[in-house]
Amino acid sequence: MAKPNYFYGIHAIDALLEHRPLDALSLFVQQGRESDSHVAAIMASAQDNGVSIQPTQKDKLTQLCGSPQHQGVVLHARPLAFADEAVLDTVIAQESCLLLVLDQITDAHNFGACLRTAVAMGVDAVVCPKHHAASLTPTVAKVSVGAAEMMPIISVTNLARMLTQIKSAGVFVFGTALDETAKPIHEADMTGKTALIMGSEGGGMRRLTLESCDELVYIPMSGNAHGNLQSLNVSVATGMALYEINRQRTT
Repeated sequence: MAKPNYFYGIHAIDALLEHRPLDALSLFVQQGRESDSHVAAIMASAQDNGVSIQPTQKDKLTQLCGSPQHQGVVLHARPLAFADEAVLDTVIAQESCLLLVLDQITDAHNFGACLRTAVAMGVDAVVCPKHHAASLTPTVAKVSVGAAEMMPIISVTNLARMLTQIKSAGVFVFGTALDETAKPIHEADMTGKTALIMGSEGGGMRRLTLESCDELVYIPMSGNAHGNLQSLNVSVATGMALYEINRQRTT
């Protein structure tokens, strides 16, 4: 059995109790916060699902989850598992599916922020490599404000092979990169079956990932940036790129 973790934050715990309540083991609630409407709702959900509730001191909650940002609730639960690679077949069968591919994003805060934006912008699934990538930790769950529970997050052994697979199913693969062949993202047609690849925080996409792209795009910027994608945090760049895709699909 996988080692349980301590999830924290109102939105992350609320999403966990909604989407996988059987993985919840014990809820720890800060003494004096029981009357807070958000906390009370979580307690009611936990009670409905047979999860034990334990009043706890604030400092103890911080100790349990390793963060003071717990908002008065910590949930002892089994970890969130990555979706099986076979889920991809169902996703790419959808008309105008949208995949977000994160190539070696290792920072938990960036990963969580990307997941949060992905849900908001209608991404059908997120794909990341099995190695050299952030795990689905409680920190990721907290930063994503529960988004990690709301869509498939697929871990693949061979990213280049996966890209070949989805391309054969009609998915057009866009990579974000600073390259003389790249075009401004708003000039690319992203209304069909689309996969958007975001490279790592430091080095961008790996060579094999880059070579698997059908087209390269960049985010135009004004001032002194001169289109320098690297001047943006990867989660910010992801949000901007996904917003453009969403704009194209809704206008």
